[in-house]
Amino acid sequence: MLKGLAITPPVIGRISIGRVVEKNGKRLPEKDDQFTITSQVQNRDGWVLHPVNESLRKANTGKLRAIPIRFMFRDPALNLRAEYSLFDRDTGRPVCVGNGEMCKRTGDNGIESLPCPSPDGCAFGQAGGCKPYGRLNVVIGDEDELGSFILRTTSYNSIRCLAARLHYFSAVSGNLLACLPLELKLRGKSTTQSFRTAVYYADLGVRAGSSLEDALAQAQELDARRREAGFDQTALDAAARAGFANGAFEDSPDERAAVTEEFYPDARTDRQGATQGATDAGTTGTSAPASSTLREKLERKAVLLGGATA
Repeated sequence: MLKGLAITPPVIGRISIGRVVEKNGKRLPEKDDQFTITSQVQNRDGWVLHPVNESLRKANTGKLRAIPIRFMFRDPALNLRAEYSLFDRDTGRPVCVGNGEMCKRTGDNGIESLPCPSPDGCAFGQAGGCKPYGRLNVVIGDEDELGSFILRTTSYNSIRCLAARLHYFSAVSGNLLACLPLELKLRGKSTTQSFRTAVYYADLGVRAGSSLEDALAQAQELDARRREAGFDQTALDAAARAGFANGAFEDSPDERAAVTEEFYPDARTDRQGATQGATDAGTTGTSAPASSTLREKLERKAVLLGGATA
């Protein structure tokens, strides 16, 4: 196994709640009120739809707001990985990734381990637009039980809700999370921060027309069949855990550009706004030389932000 390369679950498709559109010559993310399931192939019109997208839409009337799924792993933390992430939005490379206690940050001397106070308490994170970033891997259908569809999100609501549901379903099923027949759902809510317009987030539940008791009975039956066939869930979880731990950062280089385009599109606006705000507040700054590294620029911006809020 190549060291330094995170070995992640094989991905055969994407699940998104929105898309990237072109407006005024810029490619910007646009939110939606339904799921879209795509392949991993893009053309000039965007991501190519996966065949399962059409089959699920035919089986449901209206918008696609529920997807029948199973999980590949028993451990909730393997199915959903969430962390605070700061990306270089020009290159798509991760600059700093943390869990609220410790972070891995790229610097002149390689990757450093540093304390992580979360974005609200980190000037470096505020300077670069650090925010939560989650990846959820799910299995759809029975065609490829070791191939997954990935949902990426920077929504606090989605990450918090999915994490809670995963741990709850794991607990009530007696650690049979990988055998439960579940449903990935889209829910909406309004807040004062959203000016009372609906915001949508991902959630989990038992499949429509079923009860929790039914789902638990099916999970026990599937677990028994797998054990009889020689399926080793414990070994699968261990292999996945070792694969994630093999690299410092999860996303591969060819995925990073798409991630930053979809979730971190406003880097230049953020940098200009923060610098202008610091100047308006009376903080004097000097322009960064062209040869400055991203880390140096972020550290300078962190100083400006600290002066503007002092």
